[in-house]
Amino acid sequence: MKLVDMTVTSYLDLLNSDAPAPGGGSASALCGAQGAALVSMVAGLTIGKKKYPDDQELCAEVAVKASKLKDALLQQVDKDTEAFNLVSAAFKLPKETDEEKAARSKAIADATLVATQVPFETMKLCLEALQYSKALIGHSNTNAASDLGVSALNLITCMKGAWLNVLINLGGVKDEAKANEFRTKGEEMVKAAQKQADEIYKATLEIL
Repeated sequence: MKLVDMTVTSYLDLLNSDAPAPGGGSASALCGAQGAALVSMVAGLTIGKKKYPDDQELCAEVAVKASKLKDALLQQVDKDTEAFNLVSAAFKLPKETDEEKAARSKAIADATLVATQVPFETMKLCLEALQYSKALIGHSNTNAASDLGVSALNLITCMKGAWLNVLINLGGVKDEAKANEFRTKGEEMVKAAQKQADEIYKATLEIL
């Protein structure tokens, strides 16, 4: 069964157990999915409200796009655990002969690259969701202002959590150019996300 098809209780019990996965990567993606869902919800709660005639087009667009990001981030929950399982399986491969050692090393490198790419993709999706959250500041239903603030908190947790999962795998990425790209772009995304999340949270406090 996929993680996203489990009940909340069952998922949390599994997370609470000594099972090696799911872990922080999947938990981060779930935070992102919650954040994107809240963005879509706030936009939806503005659509059709006469008090916000100039924000209807924006909110209609954000409601659809944030919902799609929610779905994409939800997929990352299972993808992250699947990537971890790939790495674990690679380390369990036999290493008695030179051929086996070579095959095992390649499998570990390939799996580690996937385990780095997955949270990196989570970061990109998260940053996009934050941009939509920020776009709703001053252009959405003020009765849902706290929800917009919570979206930012979930999304920055997703971003930073996914970044930690990129970093823990980065040392195993053999392609130096690719590793540098992950690090450079990752740092840029974390910085941009933090700035946007702070702005959203501050704006939320001012409204409340």
